[in-house]
Amino acid sequence: MNARRKYRRIVCFLLALGITGLGYCALEALRNQIPDTVRVSQEGELPVLFPNIPAGWIQARAVGDERSEAAVSGKPQDIDDGHDTDTGRMQETAVESLTGMSSSKTMVAYSLFGHIPLKTVTVDVVPREAVYVGGTPIGIYLETNGVFVVETGEVTAQDGEVCCPAENIVKSGDYIQAVNGEKVHTKEELIQCIDASDGSDVVLDVDRSGEQISLRLHPVRDENGTYKAGVWVRNDTQGIGTLTYIDENGNFGALGHGISDIDTGEILDVSGGTLYQAEVLSIVKGTQGIPGELSGIIHYNEGYKIGEISANRKNGIFGAMIGFPAAVQDMTKYEVAHKQEVTAGPATILCSVDGERREYDVEIRELRLNGKDVNKGMVLEVTDEELLELTGGIVQGMSGSPILQNGRLVGAVTHVFVQDAKKGYGIFVESMLGQ
Repeated sequence: MNARRKYRRIVCFLLALGITGLGYCALEALRNQIPDTVRVSQEGELPVLFPNIPAGWIQARAVGDERSEAAVSGKPQDIDDGHDTDTGRMQETAVESLTGMSSSKTMVAYSLFGHIPLKTVTVDVVPREAVYVGGTPIGIYLETNGVFVVETGEVTAQDGEVCCPAENIVKSGDYIQAVNGEKVHTKEELIQCIDASDGSDVVLDVDRSGEQISLRLHPVRDENGTYKAGVWVRNDTQGIGTLTYIDENGNFGALGHGISDIDTGEILDVSGGTLYQAEVLSIVKGTQGIPGELSGIIHYNEGYKIGEISANRKNGIFGAMIGFPAAVQDMTKYEVAHKQEVTAGPATILCSVDGERREYDVEIRELRLNGKDVNKGMVLEVTDEELLELTGGIVQGMSGSPILQNGRLVGAVTHVFVQDAKKGYGIFVESMLGQ
């Protein structure tokens, strides 16, 4: 009998332990979905982060202001604060809790059922922005901040010996900015400086992950009599993408993701670049396992320049348009949605895949308000039959296509699912505007 009782106690203990563990994991998952920072417009209210969770489960209050306590569930809830508790009063209290602060930032504490703390969020009260929405193809030319090292390689010397002069000295991802104190901007200049060493050691000034260092290596004379350092390099890159927006000051954002080196996968550190007019000439449809692409022509002539690129970041490429405000005369201005205002459900993307800029239907399947990868804040699925017939879904070159929902700009297309071309990722537009 005692053995049975002991066995039941062990089972109950293990069951309680399992339930506790599951509850803890569920809480952590909920916490991870809550962003650290949220923006609201000045006429805003306590941000609704979980519109599909039953009313009253998730509650929020401005820290230090008891009047602001309110359930965040997609619908206003009553507040027992000693005043009238109808819907209008609740909304008024919530607005006061944010707009009445002396600072544009306030802290909002989220809790489960008002008792279990989840996370304290910084709420940034900002004016509602409006931008001109793009959707047109663009040609992109980027110049790296120095000569970018792809990898080191072998050199066959005049005596037939194979060696690697840069091995364990220069690293993939380095930016060579000078040779023996002489600035280099192109791979041709680097080759000339190395060959001019006449076999003497050279000192390379290198940017490595933001740190300025000097490296010494000994060039090797190859079979053709040319001195080489044994590094594979490049100093520029180009491609086709889609313009996302132009703000009221003529600044643009495009792609929704940074441009990476094709070999190393690293975001390129650029010294500048140019936007050009581009035309889509043909479409390679995406199929399972093979992403499609927009093939086109970039007009690299001076007269076809439309913008100057100043930054290549994880959340897109940025710069200033040439000829603003004439550049936006055919564009429509849209208000910008905050990420917590985006909802799962119908939306459209604006792009030009057949020479005409137009909207195509998509469905937002999933939202990741606190996703660690800023380029994958939402999961999209193309539902427009015409676009599916044209492209098979999302293809390379559509990156940056604006995502519209409820009359606002909510984001931009960034990636395609290689195994399912109908689906892809998008970035919240406020993640681009925030830079």
